[in-house]
Amino acid sequence: MSKVTPFLMFNDQLESAIAFYSATFPDSRITKVARTGEDGPINSAEFVIGGQSFMGYNGGSYFSFSEGFSLFVACEDQEEVDKYWDQFLQAGATPMQCGWIKDPFGLTWQIVPKRFVELISDGNPAKVKAVMDAMMDMVKLDVAALERAYDSV
Repeated sequence: MSKVTPFLMFNDQLESAIAFYSATFPDSRITKVARTGEDGPINSAEFVIGGQSFMGYNGGSYFSFSEGFSLFVACEDQEEVDKYWDQFLQAGATPMQCGWIKDPFGLTWQIVPKRFVELISDGNPAKVKAVMDAMMDMVKLDVAALERAYDSV
């Protein structure tokens, strides 16, 4: 385990959440679970999602996630963006602006193509502004549209 590990407090959906995350992202697995009773539900777990270690707990309705914390998914291309976006939608996620999507457990994810990061790293502030302006009008990020905005300057 890393020295610093994100610890996620779910209401009572920990088991469903880690099953979804493990099925969605490669290099994912559940490493430890503690159950309430021998056959009871999972109440805490250690797990790896996309190579990142996490800890989770069913803390009850007192806890909720906010957009102040999100998980960034670095996608190779539009095909990978579409794949993850569609998997989240099929699970009941809520699309948000700028490539953000809130999963059915309340956690916010950023589904971002690496091309977007390359475009906004350009030294030309006008090109960066054009890409950022285009992104602000999007829900799911569209690489072709971002590149058109970049090329328009």
